Parts: sequence; C-alpha cells; structure tokens
Amino acid sequence: MLTPMVAGGVVFPGLFLLSKNALQRLPQLRWEEADAVTVSARLVSSVQAVMASTAGYIVSTSCKHIIDDQHWLSSAYTQFAVPYFIYDIYAMFLCHWHKHQVKGHGGDEGGARAPGNTWAVARGYLHKEFLMVLHHAVMVLVCFPLSVVWRQGKGDFFLGSLLMAEVSTPFVCLGKILIQYKQQHTLLHKVNGALMLLTFLCCRVLLFPYLYWAYGRHAGLPLLAVPLAIPAHINLGAALLLAPQIYWFFLICRGACRLFRPRGSPPPSPCQTQD
Repeated sequence: MLTPMVAGGVVFPGLFLLSKNALQRLPQLRWEEADAVTVSARLVSSVQAVMASTAGYIVSTSCKHIIDDQHWLSSAYTQFAVPYFIYDIYAMFLCHWHKHQVKGHGGDEGGARAPGNTWAVARGYLHKEFLMVLHHAVMVLVCFPLSVVWRQGKGDFFLGSLLMAEVSTPFVCLGKILIQYKQQHTLLHKVNGALMLLTFLCCRVLLFPYLYWAYGRHAGLPLLAVPLAIPAHINLGAALLLAPQIYWFFLICRGACRLFRPRGSPPPSPCQTQD
C-alpha cells in the first residue's frame, strides 16, 4: 500500500514544482510567480484527472461482473491518488494567497507574511473554498478507508465508474485559466464551456442514476426499485456524493447562461441572477 502512496506524494507536488519553475525561468516565458502557481496547479489537476479517468475506464470496462470482478488498478490508483487531495488543498491555498496579493490586500512583503495576515488569508480561503476543501478531506478520511477496507475487493466496477467522474476536470481547469486571462468572450472559452457542461452532466450528475441502473440490470430490478433493494447507508453515501455535484452543476449552468447570453440583451430573469 505504501508504494503507490509514496509515488503519488512525489509525482503530484513534483509536477507542480517542475511546471512552476519552468514557467518562471524559461527565457521565452518568465511568468510572474502568481500566474505560474495558478496555471501549474490547474495543470496538475488536469493530469490527475486524465490519469484517474483513464484508470477508471480500464477498470470499469474490464469488470464484466459488476460485483465480484476485480482489477489491480482500482486499489492501486486509489492509493496513488490520496496524496493528490492533500497536495491540492495546499495548492488551492497558494492560488488564493497569490490572488489575494495581486489584488493588493497584502501590503508590503513584510506585512504579507505577518502571522495575522496569513491567518486572515487562510480564513478567506476556507470560506471561499469550504466545499472543495471538505470534498478533498472526505476523499482522504472517509472514501479512501472505505474503498480499501470496507469493500473487501468487491465493486471494482463501481469504483472505476466513480473515477471517471474526473473527465470534466480538465475543462473546468481550462475555463478557470481562460477567465483569469480575460478570455471569456473567445470561441475557445465558449467551446470549452459547452464541453465542461456536457461532461459534468454526464460524468458527475448522471453517473449516479447510471450506477443504480447498472446494479438494477445485474439484479434484475427496475431502476426505481433499486434504492429499496440496497442498504440504506449506500443510498446515504450516494446522496452525499451527489449533492455537491448538483450544486456545482448549478453554478456551471448559471455561468453558461451568462456566457452564451448575447451582448446587449435584456437583463436576465431572476432565476439567472440569484447568487
């Protein structure tokens, strides 16, 4: 178990540092540290997402029996990805820190590093990114132990399918980068937004009904009968995992309405302006 976790602990922070240093030091680039940190964090998240979704596809398509079939990647990648969630909490804080400094809230360099100011930035970070930090903490403290201990080698198909939820992440990351560089009205941003909306809907929101349908087909049950046929704690776990996905999908839809609304159009309806 330790080998994949150690590997993940080296790969993800190492890729972040390599990317950040390259963006800052290559003669053709010479990016500011704030830009290099933000783009590097998005790059690492995208790489992890591609790796996770690829592993998930391999696992889910290899398991013909959705309960008993096993694939070594299911446990190996789960262990490998644990350090990513820990690293990403810190990487998101660095992005928030640099954004705070760019906006001019940190004062001079000495004031920016004062303990009181650091704590204020940390509180702002936790307030803004609370749901994402909570999501990462749950992945490490709850989902990882359950996937390793409680499953007892069963349900690799479901774990692989859940890993494929990461398909939408590269589009989310690219969208944030384009917004950071004021490219909201470019064709690339609109195409990326449409792909982000589609992949998030299919791979995160509709994933859970699909998993219920897959179990129903396996057990010979109609879809609506599946929740009554499985233990209550599984329904509760699925609901807790689905809830933030629905919230984030709502935010994506709201952003898409603003993105694709023609310039100079009448003010949006109240349902589009609620914050």
